[in-house]
Amino acid sequence: MATENGDKIAPMELDEAKARELEEQFDAEIRFRALAPAAAKLIGALLVALSIFHYYTAGFGLLSEMVHRGIHLSFVLGLIFLVFPFKRRDSAEPPKSTLLRPLGISLLDWALAIGAVVAVLHVPLIPLDDLAFRVGNPTTTDVVLGGLLVLVLLEATRRSVGWPLPVIALLFMAYSIWGPSMPGILVHPGATFSQLINHLYLTTQGIYGIALGVVATYVFHFVLFGVFATRIGLGQLFLDCAAWVAGRYAGGPAKVSIFGSALFGMISGSSVANTVTVGSLTIPAMIRLGYKRTFAAAVESASSTGGQITPPIMGAAAFLMIEFLNLPYTTIIVAAIVPAFMHFFGVLVQVHFEAKRNGLRGMTSDEMPDLKEAFKRDWPTVIPLVVLIAVLMSGYTPYLAAFWGITLCIAVGLLNPRRRMSFTELFEGLRDGAKYALAVGAAAATVGIIVGVVTLTGVGFKISYIVTSTAAQMATFVGAILPTGMFSATGLTLLFTLIMTGVVCILMGCGIPTTANYIIMATIAAPTLGMLGVEPIVAHFFVFYYGVLADITPPVALAAYAAAGMAGADPFKTGNTAFRLGLGKVLVPFVFVFSPSLLLVTADFTWSNFFLAFFGCVLGITCLGAALSGWMLTRTQKWEQVLLIVAAILLVVPELISSLIGVALIIPVLLRQVSASRAPAAAA
Repeated sequence: MATENGDKIAPMELDEAKARELEEQFDAEIRFRALAPAAAKLIGALLVALSIFHYYTAGFGLLSEMVHRGIHLSFVLGLIFLVFPFKRRDSAEPPKSTLLRPLGISLLDWALAIGAVVAVLHVPLIPLDDLAFRVGNPTTTDVVLGGLLVLVLLEATRRSVGWPLPVIALLFMAYSIWGPSMPGILVHPGATFSQLINHLYLTTQGIYGIALGVVATYVFHFVLFGVFATRIGLGQLFLDCAAWVAGRYAGGPAKVSIFGSALFGMISGSSVANTVTVGSLTIPAMIRLGYKRTFAAAVESASSTGGQITPPIMGAAAFLMIEFLNLPYTTIIVAAIVPAFMHFFGVLVQVHFEAKRNGLRGMTSDEMPDLKEAFKRDWPTVIPLVVLIAVLMSGYTPYLAAFWGITLCIAVGLLNPRRRMSFTELFEGLRDGAKYALAVGAAAATVGIIVGVVTLTGVGFKISYIVTSTAAQMATFVGAILPTGMFSATGLTLLFTLIMTGVVCILMGCGIPTTANYIIMATIAAPTLGMLGVEPIVAHFFVFYYGVLADITPPVALAAYAAAGMAGADPFKTGNTAFRLGLGKVLVPFVFVFSPSLLLVTADFTWSNFFLAFFGCVLGITCLGAALSGWMLTRTQKWEQVLLIVAAILLVVPELISSLIGVALIIPVLLRQVSASRAPAAAA
C-alpha cells in the first residue's frame, strides 16, 4: 500500500450537525420518512412529550409497572406508524396533505397508529383486581385487542427493525399452537389462540415483560443522557483526549479511532451513533494517511461496537442483565471493565501491526490537539458524567442517576458561555433522544412474544437438553482422539457447548439487533450454560459479548455498513474486515467462562486467578492479531500464522498442559521474528 505521509491531517473538530445527518442516513432505526411541515411539528412534539415523560418519572417516581410500560409502548407504536413508511422507498419526498392522506400520512397508517394505542392501553386501564381474575380467563375484548396488538406490533417491528425478528416471533407462536405436531423432544400439549393471547397480553411474561420494562425504565434515560452529553461537547473532549494519547504513534488516526470510540462509548450505547460520530473525523484522516478505504471503515466500525460493552452507559442489554440476574448495575459495570478492555486491545493490536507492516506514520505535533486548551474549553462537560457515575456507585437506581446526568447536561449546556446550547437545541435533543426509543421499544416488545412462548411451552429447557447432549457426544468423540489427560470430559463438553452457543449468537446477529439477540439467547442459551456449572453472570456475559458482534457480522452489519458509506468503501468487504478485526473478541468470552475471575465479581474470584487469566488473554489476543494481520516484529510466514492461531486457542483453555503447549508454540515464532527483524535485508 502506498503511504501518503506528505498529506496533512486536518484537526479533528467534531461537527455535531454533520454527525447527526450521517447517523440518520446510515442508521435505518432512526431513518424516518420525509414529513410534511405540519406532520413534522406534530411528531416532533410527541417525541419531546415522550422524553419529558421519561425524564419526569426518572426523577420523581415511576408509575405502576403495567401503566408505565403501557404509556411507553403506546407512544412507541403509535409514532412508528407515523414516521416509518410501509416500504423504505416510500420515504423519498414529503407527500402533500390530502383527504386520503391527512398531514401527508395515509389513512391506513393513522388507523394502525390509533389501533396500536387503543390495544396497548387497554390492559393498563384494567383495574388490578379485575386483571388478576381475567388472567387465564380472558374476555372476548381481551382476545380481540390482544390479537390486534400482536399484529400491529409485528408490523411496527418490521418497519423499524426489519423482517427477521417478526418472522422469528411468528415461528415461536406457531410452535406454541402446533406443539402436539412437533417431533421428538420438542413435542408439547399446545395452546389455543386464546391461551396464547392471554399469556402474551394479560401477563408480564409476554409483551409487557422484562424487555419492555427495561427499555422504558433504564435504556431510554441513558440514551437521552448520551444525546445531551454529546450536544454539550463531551464527545469533542473525548476525541481530543484520544488524539493526544494515541495520535503520535504509528498509524495515528486509526489508534485515535479506537481510543475515541472507547471514550465515546462511555456515553453512547449505540454502535451506529458511535461509528458516524467518531468516524466522521477519523475515517477521512485514516484514508489521507494511507489506509485502504475498506480497512479505515472496518477499524472504526469494529471499535465502535465496543460502545455497547463499555461502562458506565453500555447498551440496552446491560440494563436487561439487571433484571435477568437481579444484580445492582454497579456489579454489571464492574464485570464489564476487563471484557471491554480486551475488545479494544484486540482491535488495537491488529491496527498496530497493520500500521507497522505498511509503514504508516503517526500524527505530527501540529496535527494534534492542545489537551490543556481542550480541558480549559470543555471541562464543564465532564461534570454530568462524573455525577452520573457517583450516583450509580452510591447505590441509587440507574434511572435516578440518569436523571441527574441529564439535568446537569441541560444546566451546563444552557450556562456554559464557551458552548452555549439554545432552547431550539434543547428541543432537538429531547426529540432525537426519543427517536432511538422507537425501534428498540418495538424490538423489545416483540422479543417479549418469544420469551412468552418459551415460558408458556418450556421449550428453553428442551433446547438446553439437545445442546448439552450433542456437546457431550462431540466431547466423547474428540476426547478419544486427544492424548489422555489433556482435557477433561467436562471441560470438553463445556467447550463444545460454548462453541455452538457462540455460533448461534453470531448467526442470530446476522438478522436481528443486538438487544433482541441478547434477550433471546439469555432466555434459551444462558440456562444451557448454567446446567454445566457456569455462573449466571458469566453465562449472560458470554451471550451478550457474542451478540455484540451482530453490528459487524455480514450480511446485516449496521455499524460496518455505516462506516463503509462514509469511507466510500464496499460494504460487504468492510463487514468482513471488521469481523476479522473483532475476532480477538471471540476468544475473550471463552477465557472468562473458564476463568471467571476475569469478570472481577464472581463467587470464586482471586487475584492470582485474575492475573493468570488476564495475561493469558492478552497473550492469546496478541498472537491472534499477529496471525490475522500478517505482521509481528516483521512479516509473518504461513507456518508462523498457523502456529500463532493454534497457540491463541490453546492459551484460553485453563488446562496446564494446553497452556504450556501454547507458550511452546510461540517460542519458535518469536525466535524467527527477532532474527528476521535484526536482518531486514535477509528478511526481505
